[in-house]
Parts: sequence; C-alpha cells; structure tokens
Amino acid sequence: MLSYMKLFKKILNIFFVGLGVIFFIIILVATYFWFTSPLSKEKSLPVILSNVAGKEGSKIDNIDKNPLLTEEQEAQLETIGINPSDLPTEITAEMEACFVVKLGETRTKKIIGGSAPTAIDFFKARSCIN
Repeated sequence: MLSYMKLFKKILNIFFVGLGVIFFIIILVATYFWFTSPLSKEKSLPVILSNVAGKEGSKIDNIDKNPLLTEEQEAQLETIGINPSDLPTEITAEMEACFVVKLGETRTKKIIGGSAPTAIDFFKARSCIN
C-alpha cells in the first residue's frame, strides 16, 4: 500500500511539474509576442518607444484628419476604431439639433468646446452624422 502511495505521489509530482513548465513556456511566448509583435512591425514596442522618443526615422502622424476636431478628439475617436476623416467636415443646424436631442445640450456644448467624445457619445449620436 505504501509503495502505491509513493508511486502516485511521484506521478502527480511529474504531472504538475510538467504543467508548470508548459505554463512557463506559454508565458514566455506571450511576453515575446507582446513586446516584439513579429506579425505587425508598426505595433512593436521598439517602434512605439521610438515614436514616443521622437527618434529619427519614426513615423509621426500630424495630419489633420478632420478640421472640426481637436487632436485629442481625433485620438479618442481612433482609439474606439473610428476614422476621423470619415466624419463630416461641416456640422449643419439639423445635425447640431440632433446632437442636442441625443446627447443633451450640456454634453453637446462640452464636445463643441473641445471635450473628447466618448464611445457612448459616438454610438448615441451616430445617426445624426449619417
């Protein structure tokens, strides 16, 4: 009986050590992909850091994609997957009235004043843009 217990403990030990090694390898591979992004060179950590540091050869996007939006507003829209250049460059009176109905007068004035729109704001008011 005692030898079966030792054998069972040894098998369990090998099993869990094996799982630990596999888990550790998965973490290493995930870390490698996180920091290097070999499938997408534009999103790799060294490219991002060189863009932040402003090193020569870095890709800097200073193009005004929509004259109605501030850089902060454009950046906020891009983070939720919306291309600011696809949005209208002119707001009509009907569109502004629709924004007031959908978002409320206070929030509409804040956005016009330069506050970055949230994803919720965009999805509430997207029918006003079309």
